[in-house]
Amino acid sequence: MIGSAPESTSDSASESGDSAPESGAPMPGLCRDCLVALDDGPASGRCPACGSPRTIRHPELHDLAIAHLDCDAFYASVEKRDDPSLRDRPVIVGGGQRGVVAAACYVARLYGVRAAMPMFKALERCPDAAVIRPNMAKYATAGREARSMMQALTPLVEPLSIDEAFLDLSGTQALHGGSPAQALAGLILRIERDIGVTASIGLSYNKFLAKVASDLDKPRGFAIIGRAEARAFLAERPVETIWGVGPALAGRLHRDGILRIGHLRRYDERELQARYGAIGRRLARFAEGEDDRRVDPNAPTKSISAETTFDRNIAAPKELETALWPLAETVARRLAKSGLSGAAVTLKLKTARFRTVTRSRALPTPTQLANVLFDAVRPLLAREADGTPYRLIGIGASHLSAGEKANPPDLFDADARRKARAEKAVQAVRARLGDDAIGKGRGFGKKPIRPAQKREDG
Repeated sequence: MIGSAPESTSDSASESGDSAPESGAPMPGLCRDCLVALDDGPASGRCPACGSPRTIRHPELHDLAIAHLDCDAFYASVEKRDDPSLRDRPVIVGGGQRGVVAAACYVARLYGVRAAMPMFKALERCPDAAVIRPNMAKYATAGREARSMMQALTPLVEPLSIDEAFLDLSGTQALHGGSPAQALAGLILRIERDIGVTASIGLSYNKFLAKVASDLDKPRGFAIIGRAEARAFLAERPVETIWGVGPALAGRLHRDGILRIGHLRRYDERELQARYGAIGRRLARFAEGEDDRRVDPNAPTKSISAETTFDRNIAAPKELETALWPLAETVARRLAKSGLSGAAVTLKLKTARFRTVTRSRALPTPTQLANVLFDAVRPLLAREADGTPYRLIGIGASHLSAGEKANPPDLFDADARRKARAEKAVQAVRARLGDDAIGKGRGFGKKPIRPAQKREDG
């Protein structure tokens, strides 16, 4: 049985199926509104203490400690919080006709609007939606407030994005005077009361299953996947449920007859690794409900990137280069600010027909410099700038390491040393006076782009 909160009110939409056992036998339970333990009562019905229908029951309710917390349609929720007139309206956070949807509230989702959808398609489906430009500073403030509340429960908080994180509450029962489930239920009540946005919880015995569970009962959800039911539950889930299985790998798996997670169990780990590479281990382990990753509050950043959507499709190589340079500067600035350096660079392009193209190459040494990133990507861009019209361009740095490793001195390349000193000087001026205080020649002139939009799912 997958535990979730059976609700008769319209503010929650459970997708988890089985919400309560059919028998009236006692089962560990919890009221999510008054936080009263319902361990001795019948296995269904409202909370006897406050009358709330938001109760949750599960045999392992008080034994599980790994959680995934995800704020519900975060950007749109913050906008509705700040403008009560939007409360019952469909809200889309994103750019203009050429942009993409950064977030859509649950009302807009009823019309089929989804994050990362082209804005013109979203407005075709929901023409009456209120469209709001992203305000990342405001969202970051709300995200920091929510994370601070999480860290008050446990130091083991691993952020995944501005509005979601893994939490490990193992061993916190004595500190909080109750089980992790009780502490988490109280946490999402405080987030709703103090920050003004709602959140959903997935609770399980590992990170993979906690993440899967958090998507089962949105919004304002609380879903549980216990040890006893994990294998049976996973067997019928689509293989795309596994983190890391994107469209390309899913296509390969489907062609091999692997449509559902249970189909992976036909093969052992060695067979899956031989067929699909390193991810074969994850496929084998996750298919059995196994995940040995710890909740790591110091988990390293995997990549740093920037992208932008054009106001019009662009095919000319020089125009594409012009658009690429400020993005390289943005990535270099973020690397320096994070104290990181990148040893690989990736070019991202999206065609007018929304096909995504990515090309990567390794760098000779780690870097924090925009000109190194830009020069490494230019040959990749030259090969793709073959007359194809593009609507988006981006650049990213990966294979990250400590910033101290960036740009080791080259005794034989005086020009490289000169460029590095010049760029560091530019970065220092911008740090004091702002990003527009100084620029390089290749950054001047007409820029046929808009600022990059960040995307949010959840």
